[in-house]
Amino acid sequence: MDDELSPSVPDSVPPHEPDEQEEPDEQEEPEEPEAGAYEAAITPNGEHPEDRSGVDYRRAAKALENLLLGGERTLKRREVAQGVGLSLFSARKLWRALGMPNFTDDDLAFTTEDLKHLNIMPGLVRDGVLTEDAAISVTRAIGQMTDRMVVWQVEALVEDMVATLGITDAEARVRLVDQLPRLIEPLEEMLVYSWRRQLSAGVQRLAVRAQEGLEASAEGRTGGEDDAPLPLARAVGFADLVSYTSLSRRMNEKTLARLVQTFENKCAEVISVGGGRLVKTVGDEVLYIAETPTAGAEIALALSREIEADERLPEGRVAMVWGRVLSRLGDIYGPTVNLAARLTAIAEPGQVLVDELTAGVLDGDPRFVLTPVETQLVRGFGEIRPVALGRGEGTGIVLD
Repeated sequence: MDDELSPSVPDSVPPHEPDEQEEPDEQEEPEEPEAGAYEAAITPNGEHPEDRSGVDYRRAAKALENLLLGGERTLKRREVAQGVGLSLFSARKLWRALGMPNFTDDDLAFTTEDLKHLNIMPGLVRDGVLTEDAAISVTRAIGQMTDRMVVWQVEALVEDMVATLGITDAEARVRLVDQLPRLIEPLEEMLVYSWRRQLSAGVQRLAVRAQEGLEASAEGRTGGEDDAPLPLARAVGFADLVSYTSLSRRMNEKTLARLVQTFENKCAEVISVGGGRLVKTVGDEVLYIAETPTAGAEIALALSREIEADERLPEGRVAMVWGRVLSRLGDIYGPTVNLAARLTAIAEPGQVLVDELTAGVLDGDPRFVLTPVETQLVRGFGEIRPVALGRGEGTGIVLD
């Protein structure tokens, strides 16, 4: 079918053969980069990168593009679609899932490397390994995650150059074009390594599900509440910083960036050591999940402790709820998530809150002290009686 990532009848367009008007002049035809050509392009005459003219900078950026894409952009979208055996409609679905912009029929937008790699997902669909919907969803995950990752990495490198070299943000971005060729292969290797480790951890979570999670997966937390139809039983936790909005108004850009980075790094370390997963960070707030209620509680207590111990951070608030969630597109949804967020908002500075049902699951575990607090009216949930979670026996999560 025309909307599937499977072999299809071409869009009645023969393979592209440039006519005389389309054939580039021999003098203007780009050459494949040779060894050392990139270095010559990015530092003509040996000058510093920030001293280059606009023309030199564009030449350097073009050389870097060719290095990243594996050559010049010489193919049009219909050529690529036909090359992988897809209709143009189906090929566009794949490109958009990867986050590529729209291209016209006349744009030379693709390289031979694109032709090779864009055939991977359609091949899995043709072989019956994936359905089209699954292939598009997996591709979208790759596109969105790598887009965010690249933005993060570029900003981190620019920020480091500004701090260590004492140059402006604009100068750092120019210099980054000079530095990236030495970083491409190492970063690519780390990406593949990390993906394999994360996939291995995911397989272990699938294969060795904790008994507490298995028991709760059969029904809701009490067997009767609204979250029972949701597929995954998880501990869901939030942590945020008190008075972040007012603090951010008084801070300059660099100070605010350091505050957010310190908070995110601290939370990511605690969650990772505690065996949880950092779902997302939004400014002064982090969302995490854990496989069991006890793991979620340990992470919550450790987050509160580490935030309080760090003099660079304001006071924090943490909440954790054990319940069922829906996982989609790398995020989680459901009333459990909403309740955890509401509890975080009403927690006192330095306090960790859980709901009564979660407290009932943790009750009797000597590692935790549970203290009911005043009943509160919580938007979307009515009156609830939160329970303060404290440290009992043991040291909890220990960071090296």
